[in-house]
Amino acid sequence: MEGKREQWSSKIGFILSSAGAAIGLGAIWKFPYVAGMNGGAAFFLVFIVFTILIGLPMLISEFIIGRGAKREAISAYKKLAPGSQWNKIGLLGVIGCFLLLSFYSVVGGWVLIYSLLSLVGQVIQKGANYPELFASITSTPSITLLGVAIYLIINIIVITFGIKNGIEKSNKYMMPLLFLFFIILVVRSLTLEGAVEGVRFFLNPDFASLTSEGILYALGHSFFALAVGFSCMVTYSSYLDKNVSIPSSATSVVLMNLFVSMLAGLAIFPAVFALGLEPTEGPGLLFIVLPTVFSQIPFGEVFLSLFLLLFLFATLTSSFSLLEIIVSALTEGGKRSRKKVSWVSGIVVFIAGIPAALSMGVLADFHIFDKTVFDATDYLVSNIMLPLGCLLIAIFISFKMNRTIVEQEFRMANTFPLVYFPTWTFLMKWIVPLTIVVVYLHMLGVI
Repeated sequence: MEGKREQWSSKIGFILSSAGAAIGLGAIWKFPYVAGMNGGAAFFLVFIVFTILIGLPMLISEFIIGRGAKREAISAYKKLAPGSQWNKIGLLGVIGCFLLLSFYSVVGGWVLIYSLLSLVGQVIQKGANYPELFASITSTPSITLLGVAIYLIINIIVITFGIKNGIEKSNKYMMPLLFLFFIILVVRSLTLEGAVEGVRFFLNPDFASLTSEGILYALGHSFFALAVGFSCMVTYSSYLDKNVSIPSSATSVVLMNLFVSMLAGLAIFPAVFALGLEPTEGPGLLFIVLPTVFSQIPFGEVFLSLFLLLFLFATLTSSFSLLEIIVSALTEGGKRSRKKVSWVSGIVVFIAGIPAALSMGVLADFHIFDKTVFDATDYLVSNIMLPLGCLLIAIFISFKMNRTIVEQEFRMANTFPLVYFPTWTFLMKWIVPLTIVVVYLHMLGVI
């Protein structure tokens, strides 16, 4: 007989925890530089469309699968489609989370290092060259690897002792504080001389600057930013109570994510243009712009330290969910020790992440398909594996999963109009898979 499964204590706790899992490097670190390299406003608009028409239905789907099965990623598909190969979707998710965490931890290490340096007053200094500081940190193997190691150890310790109570309770305070500091940063950024050019770049679309690869990036980022495609949200929603509306919870998570992405753009791009920087700076954009902006306000080092600590928390809540997917899959059934699996998984992720960590230093000249190991891993995960995972989940929930369970989970506690279920069904059955296939074919030059 199955034991009583742990549950989130409240709807707001689940929403903030899901938002915490989604809002991290995707919305705060990755969105500004990917948008900057792919046309700014045009990319942002396409990203919003993809997020609402594809990302939101996908998030609802993962919530339905998770709560409908009350299992972690791999076991959920086994329970809902016994005797089939559909559990491979969960396996793809576990492998994807492993690869994602291997380079995610590199950036998490950067955030950790910047947080520690800022706390001791070593970031904002008179005459400091912030591009050089970022290059120095990321190209020094001992510093980068130490950052990755400490970052992963924090993840391992939290996952070892369980994350529900800590993550749920902490998110109720940390996420609002993150929003508050973002708004402070936006206000300062918008009041810089020359900021209007950055606002125009971010909010006035020029579709001539958007390439087909940029559209693929927008699609991939809509999945990356919501943590869908790897069944992370299947595991999270498996702890969800039946009296919570899945569509309204998913909508709340999406709106929060889009709001944070907009704040990130309004904080970064006006400052980029006002300070004479390039929006195509790449992965280091945030680490160069943030110190530059905070250096121009009173008590800038204090504000930078607080913002980086909150950013570190947002980053950790996302990576907790990634490691949790791996650990929960390997400990399902209780045959393996959660503590041992957590440590072994973390160590293997660290080893796998070493090439990505060194790709801006000693391995800078080593390329895979004209990309560094870091960029190649990011591209594989975000633009190939995530869309593939979403395509398979769309096919599974539309054509394989029991329709009665799907509709029950969708309508349960739902105050949305009843017509919304047919709309979601249509999007998942036709729009989501066709869009992914068309974007893939266009990327391959077939159409």
